[in-house]
Amino acid sequence: MIESQLTSNAARRVALVGFWLFLAASSVRAGDRIVDVRDFGAVGDGKTLCTTAIQRAVDAHAAKGGGTVRLAGGRWLTGTVYLSSNVTILLDKGCTLLGSRKIEDYARPRATPDGAASDGFRSTAILAGSKLSNVTITGQGTIDGQGSAFRDKTAARPKAIYLIGCRDVLIEKIHMRNAGSWMQHYRDCDKLTIRGIDVFNHVTYNNDGLNVDSCRDVSITGCRIDSDDDGIVLKSLSLRPCERVTVRDCVVSSHCNAIKMGTESGGGFKKIAVTDCKVHSPRESKKIYGRQRGLAGIALEIVDGGTLDDVNVSNVAIDGVTVPIFLRLGNRARIYERGGQKPDVGTFRNVALRDITAVNCSMIGCSITGLPGHPVQNVTLTNVDLGFDGGGTRKLVHRDIPERPTSYPESTMFGDLPAYGFYCRHVRGLAFHGVRLKTAAGDVRHAMAFDDVEDLTIDALQAACSADAVGTIRLIDVRSATIRQCTAPRAANVFLKVEGAASRRIQLRDNDLSRAEKAVITAPDVPSGAVTRSDKASGS
Repeated sequence: MIESQLTSNAARRVALVGFWLFLAASSVRAGDRIVDVRDFGAVGDGKTLCTTAIQRAVDAHAAKGGGTVRLAGGRWLTGTVYLSSNVTILLDKGCTLLGSRKIEDYARPRATPDGAASDGFRSTAILAGSKLSNVTITGQGTIDGQGSAFRDKTAARPKAIYLIGCRDVLIEKIHMRNAGSWMQHYRDCDKLTIRGIDVFNHVTYNNDGLNVDSCRDVSITGCRIDSDDDGIVLKSLSLRPCERVTVRDCVVSSHCNAIKMGTESGGGFKKIAVTDCKVHSPRESKKIYGRQRGLAGIALEIVDGGTLDDVNVSNVAIDGVTVPIFLRLGNRARIYERGGQKPDVGTFRNVALRDITAVNCSMIGCSITGLPGHPVQNVTLTNVDLGFDGGGTRKLVHRDIPERPTSYPESTMFGDLPAYGFYCRHVRGLAFHGVRLKTAAGDVRHAMAFDDVEDLTIDALQAACSADAVGTIRLIDVRSATIRQCTAPRAANVFLKVEGAASRRIQLRDNDLSRAEKAVITAPDVPSGAVTRSDKASGS
């Protein structure tokens, strides 16, 4: 027994040395008070329920003003643990925090941790907190929700992390696997930092990767998110918008939408920046929702009122999704406050997409669409290079696209579009600078089609064109358009077709259209003088 105890003590000393080395590289400070859940009765065998022991460790620190709760290597089975202000949860390398497979182990009643009032806070989550400050979850360990036990969509399904109304939150380095629904949900939080986490969520329905809901001052950096449902998604399940959010240097994979704002958009999204990210289709999973190759790379949506304003997306590389870019203003008009009234149509404005590349995308095409009388406003795309499957037929060119104002917004909602590159309708203020479009197979559709668009600019467009294609650009009831410094594709029959009695002030400047059999065709209903040209070299 003495020999066994000495061996155990030696092992504990080796582990402690490694632990202090880890502290030097982590956000846990060496001066923090540290308690080990084993000292409160937790057993890391993956079978013994440790909820009470882990909760006692958290509460012990909370009573002393804060500190670090350590989970060493092992498998720690738990239901809901309620976090406290100034408490860090440290998951050592080799540690797995296992969510219980029994729903009755979750959502235990919990008073407000600050003791100000009892709000009966309950959460169907492994780690949960309400109205806290200075909360950290860190380490190189894993949270595994064992979500395959929760496949009944009508019943409660646990998340890995749920924090509401919290401030100064740090989530870093940890691995997260197999939630019962969304992996993590941060609601109405301020100063939220998420960095260096790794998420794989593919076991049940609604397996989102990372949900930020009605939060402010958020930084998401260096994360890997692989999910069945939406990957990194901003939502506003309230009338408070997501504001001042940065997503940078992340790799995102999803069978649904990789980087998304919406669908829930009661408050909207303001001052959002997404940059230096990579998107690809899931490579190690089969879809539950969405499509095997993923629904969309970038999806920006306002459908429940709210305002989307000042959104910048730059330097994003997309590989193998159905639709690379999907922008939608709709009118589902969901009510988010008890007793509230249906919201009016929201506002979608001031979006810049720059330095976006996409390859291996489907034949559907991208869409930017508002509603009659409610246009998407001020969208600019610069240096965008997109590659599609192609294969569009002549039947699609004049296909009637329904408005579908109240429908759930999805990149596939309109079916195969009349243009293989961009179909844009009900937009005011739209600019394409240096956009390049191509298809793997021949496609007879236009590269770009615009319907009810005002103040349109297209410059330096490079668009592939099949020999039997109907044309490169199609304008329907477009007002105030400038097309400049474009070169007609080598196989182009028609470069520009203009239709609609409302068409006017369409200018072609400094283009080389000499390779087009017909540079411009105007339909009989287009007013005389609606199109003017001053091109360098003109086709007929």
